[in-house]
Amino acid sequence: LEQRFGTTVRQLVEGVTKLHHSERKMEIFNEASRRRMSIAKSADNLRKLLVAVAEDLRVMVIKLADRLHNMQTLDSMPPEKQVQIAAETLQVYAPLAHRLGIYQIKAQLDDLAFKYLYPQEYREVSQKVAQTRAERQQEVLHLVHTLKERLWERGVRADVMGRPKHLWSIFRKMQQQQLDYNQIYDIIALRVLTDTVEECYMALGIVHELWKPIPALFYDYIAAPKPNGYQSLHTKVIGPNERTLEVQIRTWQMHQVAEYGVAAHWRYKEGADQKPLQLPSLQQQLRDLTDFKSNLEFLTSVFRDMATDEVLVFTPKGDLIDLPEGSTPIDFAYRIHTEIGHRCIGARVNGRIVPLDYKLRTGDVVEILTRQTPQPSYDWLRIVRTSSARGKIRAYFREARRAEFIAHGRSVLERELERLRLPTSAFRDALPEILKSLNLRAENDLYASIGEGLTSVQAVVQRVRGVSPPAPAPTQESPPAPATAGREIRAMQIEDADGYMTRRATCCYPLPGDELRGYISRGRGIIVHRAACPNLRALEDKEPERIMHIEWLAHKDHAYPAALRFETLDRPGVLGDITTILGTAGVNIADVRVKRTPNLTAQVDMVVQVHSATELRAITQKLASLEDVLAVSRIMEGKGKDASRRATS
Repeated sequence: LEQRFGTTVRQLVEGVTKLHHSERKMEIFNEASRRRMSIAKSADNLRKLLVAVAEDLRVMVIKLADRLHNMQTLDSMPPEKQVQIAAETLQVYAPLAHRLGIYQIKAQLDDLAFKYLYPQEYREVSQKVAQTRAERQQEVLHLVHTLKERLWERGVRADVMGRPKHLWSIFRKMQQQQLDYNQIYDIIALRVLTDTVEECYMALGIVHELWKPIPALFYDYIAAPKPNGYQSLHTKVIGPNERTLEVQIRTWQMHQVAEYGVAAHWRYKEGADQKPLQLPSLQQQLRDLTDFKSNLEFLTSVFRDMATDEVLVFTPKGDLIDLPEGSTPIDFAYRIHTEIGHRCIGARVNGRIVPLDYKLRTGDVVEILTRQTPQPSYDWLRIVRTSSARGKIRAYFREARRAEFIAHGRSVLERELERLRLPTSAFRDALPEILKSLNLRAENDLYASIGEGLTSVQAVVQRVRGVSPPAPAPTQESPPAPATAGREIRAMQIEDADGYMTRRATCCYPLPGDELRGYISRGRGIIVHRAACPNLRALEDKEPERIMHIEWLAHKDHAYPAALRFETLDRPGVLGDITTILGTAGVNIADVRVKRTPNLTAQVDMVVQVHSATELRAITQKLASLEDVLAVSRIMEGKGKDASRRATS
């Protein structure tokens, strides 16, 4: 293929082929087909699609043409498959066509998806449009004749044509504004096509002479093109019979770009071997979306941010920034740069100070006011519209908490190594194996895991002991070794801690796979504790001879309680997000307690039933990646007198 058509064609075919194989398994999330949803497969394949588009927009142009053909031949498919493909089209492909400026394809995809997703509503709108077609055609012919005659009188040799609204856009307007079809007055629109830019502005003046303009509804996309290259003058006027009329004015070349977007880019370039067209704003937005680790969060973010409604605002220097409708100055700040977002303290819009929850409107000129140091607020997560801004804010707070966990974990480990007189070199030698066994990547990940309570420091120390040389004999200057250091500790293997001879301590929730110790009680058998349990430490100091090692074998039929603590944003639905993940994993919830904190966060303490420490660790990693969950840690059940009593019973 490369020998015959060149490297560029080979790369494009490769990109499309990879996406085709992925698409065969793709089921996109939507409310109507939630019961059929496969989140993991959907997320994986949608990521591949967005990554491919971010790298080379031409791949998406080919995929859109392929998808349009699929939608045009969808009648032969089973109804269930029709709905699934139509949902993919409406939620992903049509918005991407919009972002690429290929409105000719976008409009067809919208209407075809509408036909299969909402068949009854599609028939109703189609029938009403058909019933009024003759009347509208007469009205359009009159408007076209009136405007064209006036233009030619002024020497503007322009073409004028009607631009009927598409069925999906009519239906959306009916839904959003709670209108009946007969109440929609701007179904008709006019388009004026000229030879030059100068004639565009001349035509605009003539339109405003002919009909009264609505000042707030004029947009000059010729002077300030959209990020996808779209250029046109948009104006709304009060036409005949006091009905609102939309008029678009552009040159013929602008019209080609408006209809075919990036696909028209190559038509006006010379040479066959061209560099791929870049749309930095769109491509960065797609990269930001693929950064989300949680599959559910990723899918939700895609469908929220890829909505076709958008606002176009300006920087003080005149650069145009496109954002989803409902975006705030904070979204704007993070779109400019992450640090600008972190240091945002206020905003001016059109020269006036506005609150940070101000909803930006098309045409606004936005200036961000900043402080010297980063200081985002938890409140912003309630305000921002874009997933990119939300992700960057959450990452800031997670990183801040991570720094605390790393410092605490390092301190705990260093103290334990010093207490047992284990050299740092032994820890360094054992570190690669420790990281591998815990599925961690770096040393700081280990410290953070210890600091969060997800990894027992005793489990780490035990591995260090395996490679450490014998500790030197104590000198007169050396502190005395702990009572257990010079004693051979007994060991025992059990299959269930709630057996005839053993019981689980209710103060620390031990699990199979934890670093465990047993306390030989008086008349109550062996009480099994986590090695990190403070109550066990107290018992070990008093009666070291009653402490023994325990190895607890996991059993798939036995589940045991474990206590988790979440720090989350205090917003409706966050607890539901947590329980959904647990339910999907088949984890039962035994107890939940929620406490609100003054800084708009909440502390959620939860007791869950799991089979082993390994299973718990995997679940906490998934939960930690959830939106609005700032930290997850494993905790002891309680402290104080009650906990001390539970330690020996």
